[in-house]
Amino acid sequence: MNKSLVLASALLLSGGLASAQALKPSKASSRPAAAAAKPATASAGLPATAMPTTAAPAVQELPANHVVVLVNSEPVTSHEVLARLTRLQTPAGTQLPPRAELLRQLTERLILERVQLQAAAELGLKIDEAALVQAEENIARQNGLNVEQLRARLKAMGEDSESLRANLRHELLLQRVREREVDSRIRIGEQEIDAYLAEHQSAELAELNLAQLLIRVPEGADAATVERLRQRAEQLAQRARSGADFTALVREFSEAPDKANGGQLGLRSAERYPTLFVDAVRSLQTGQIAEVVRSGAGFHVLKLVEKRNAGLADATYTQTRARHILLRPGAQLSQEAAIARLQELRQRIGNGSARFEELARQYSQDGSASAGGDLGWANPGMFVPEFEQVMSRLAPGQLSEPLVSRFGVHLIQVQERRQVPLSAREQREWVRNLLREQKAEEAYETWVRELRARAYIEYREPPQ
Repeated sequence: MNKSLVLASALLLSGGLASAQALKPSKASSRPAAAAAKPATASAGLPATAMPTTAAPAVQELPANHVVVLVNSEPVTSHEVLARLTRLQTPAGTQLPPRAELLRQLTERLILERVQLQAAAELGLKIDEAALVQAEENIARQNGLNVEQLRARLKAMGEDSESLRANLRHELLLQRVREREVDSRIRIGEQEIDAYLAEHQSAELAELNLAQLLIRVPEGADAATVERLRQRAEQLAQRARSGADFTALVREFSEAPDKANGGQLGLRSAERYPTLFVDAVRSLQTGQIAEVVRSGAGFHVLKLVEKRNAGLADATYTQTRARHILLRPGAQLSQEAAIARLQELRQRIGNGSARFEELARQYSQDGSASAGGDLGWANPGMFVPEFEQVMSRLAPGQLSEPLVSRFGVHLIQVQERRQVPLSAREQREWVRNLLREQKAEEAYETWVRELRARAYIEYREPPQ
């Protein structure tokens, strides 16, 4: 799971703008430093980072506003749901659910967000202006803009900066309430780490890619309804075992949002799947169908798509050696001028008329300039996300385009990469983080379900 706070319900910008992310402040330094935070919102079945890939739609006149649902007497309106729908676009080739189902999912997401925001209000949590300003600056920086340019881009898209700030305030509150009520209470003992290591040292840790077909069970369903839905799931599982195309079955019958891509959940370590999923497929061979699994969402028919081995004892991580040239915009050098200058330096390096390390010594305003811009061997997470994301996509020897970060404008070149085995201490820390993440996700989902169960939810007229 991405450890950056992804603002799932913040205003999503198109036309080349990156997704909104609020980053924890890092220590002031000319060298990029790590920054990370936990996701704030429950997905409610929708991709948390669905990003527009086309130009923003023209502003359309919305139908008359009405209350879709009351959440503890607080209304969620049709305009709120439709505004989410307008901003929600997916990468090319991904098929969204039918409009009615999409509106239902968006409504459910808003319900989950509303109960969390209400919990934050009861606890007296607030977002100060400084945190809000920093979040807005982070978004602008990640998109190669300053705040004024960001606001101008929003205005051209038919949006306004106050809407963005309101959404940022909500997302930061969602993060704060989760940190207080869930994450801060997660404790991993040394005995738990010992037990995990003892279990996995003798057998390789599996990476799995599963596909699911979900038959939802409504909340409060009676025994007869549950049994009918279980039988339906069993029948579909048997059809899959008998040779029916699993992808076709998923697209026709599944009630999960991943049905458009055949229900595939993606290749990830087993610990990042629910325990009941892993237990169900533990003894399967690739391509086989598991016994039907019951979860809080309903009945799951699971197919083992892929299985890889990555033993803990042999665990390694990738170190990257990179160098950069940093220009700091200021009174004498605008951001646009810094980008243009680095673009010129990039061309000179590319055509062989200059060497990177020579230009770094001459132009870079970073402490690494005297070393030709060399940042040394870096572990994952050492740099701020905007820097590391670009660096991680570069092949050795490749030059980046000029990149705007909180420190200035960078030109990056990756020199080499290497695989480094984890030390005993690093293995324990890796296991600690893995167990903490697993516990936190389970605790968060439980907490959100409990909030919703305690809330008074009154459905009115659905959005159209």
